[in-house]
Amino acid sequence: MVAASTWFRYIASKFEFSLTHKTHFLQEKFKMQKKELYDPPPPVPVYWIENSDSVSRHFQFEPDGQLSVSPLFTCYPVKHFHKQLMCSFLRVKIIDDARPASRRMVESFQNKFFPSGYPYSVNEGYLRYTQFRALQHFCSATLSVLSTQSLLFAAGLRPTPAQATAVSWILKDGMQHVGKLICSNLGSRMDSEPKSWRLLADVLYDLGTGLEVLSPLCPHLFLEMAGLGNFAKGMAVVAARATRLPIYSSFAKEGNLSDLFAKGEAISTLFNVLGIGAGIQLASTVCSSMQGKLVVGPLLSLVHVYCVSEEMRATPVNTLNPQRTAIIVADFIKKGRISSPADLRYQEDLIFPGRLIEEAGNVKVGRALHKVLKPSELHQVKEKFSEEKFILNRGTKWTDMILERNATGDDALRGWLVAAYAADIEKSFHKHSEEVLDEAYERMNNVFSPFLSELQAKGWHTDRFLDGNGCRFTS
Repeated sequence: MVAASTWFRYIASKFEFSLTHKTHFLQEKFKMQKKELYDPPPPVPVYWIENSDSVSRHFQFEPDGQLSVSPLFTCYPVKHFHKQLMCSFLRVKIIDDARPASRRMVESFQNKFFPSGYPYSVNEGYLRYTQFRALQHFCSATLSVLSTQSLLFAAGLRPTPAQATAVSWILKDGMQHVGKLICSNLGSRMDSEPKSWRLLADVLYDLGTGLEVLSPLCPHLFLEMAGLGNFAKGMAVVAARATRLPIYSSFAKEGNLSDLFAKGEAISTLFNVLGIGAGIQLASTVCSSMQGKLVVGPLLSLVHVYCVSEEMRATPVNTLNPQRTAIIVADFIKKGRISSPADLRYQEDLIFPGRLIEEAGNVKVGRALHKVLKPSELHQVKEKFSEEKFILNRGTKWTDMILERNATGDDALRGWLVAAYAADIEKSFHKHSEEVLDEAYERMNNVFSPFLSELQAKGWHTDRFLDGNGCRFTS
């Protein structure tokens, strides 16, 4: 019995120890599981792969905020991807780049000298404009070196090409400032016709350069030749700078005017440097004599002016001025369609922008009121269209239109359509002048709303009418 009792107590103690051990083990395991439930899992890196043409890139967020430096990685701070990733870094790794080296060079050049998002961020014609702009600056810089060398020859010096390049910046002062002051008074006309004034600017620049190149032929007139040359260049500089903004604005498509301007200036600088280098080379070889300059100079000038004309023809200016308004109205009356700025750009006359267009009613805008009407006729003509902001006076050769001071592009279009319809009716039916204007005004009212809507949808800005220094009246 004693042995049995002892054995029983031994078994009981073993069972109690085993039960206590298992209970402790289960408690610890439960605590670990409970801890695992409350502890967040370790962050998983967020990544994705993007394929663009022949390039594959691996993008990955680093949740720990550490920046690992590797030649294959570019790191950008990310602020608004996820609350837990507010201070993370985005790592970009190029996995595979199958582009040939030539293409990579072209795309690198494009990124440095063309606006971001090109060609989708600019309007039509920008590439052609840029190509001729580059060639234009190359020719201009080359001519500048040759003309400066000639000026120094005429002054009795024998400079090296490098000296001619350095002194060229000094010789641009003096009479050039006078030209700048005179040309600065013509700013409103440049707003109206930026293309024509830009072309005129480069013609003036080449004229000034030509006088400088020819100065060694008459060294006794050195001051006169150099002064006139710099005077013409001064006017050219103001006209070129004043027209730069409206030209760049016509290409801006996504509010990227500053980007366009910066990239355009980068291209100009690059090709100016190349042109100076070419000028130094020519001045040392072919153009070291006057005969060489007389051959090369005119050729460079012709290429220069041709490039500028092609630049301007490629520019789709979308503001209304007399010439563009006349072309729009003529197309609408004759063909029943409205041209977009890109369609109309090659129809503009850069040399004679003020020419009359018969299909648009032969309208002249902005003549002085006292030259158009007698004082006794003013009240009668104004009462004809009393609710409008324009006055029309039909003559034998043309129709004068004078706008009110606060008239917009809409008002100019209304008046122009009346004049065009009146000319068309008179030509077709030979009616009396008063009846013609009444019927033309009625036609204009019938078509103006859809006409204006389509015009604005094509990209035209009708909130203002740029008539230069044209005369306006106040009622």
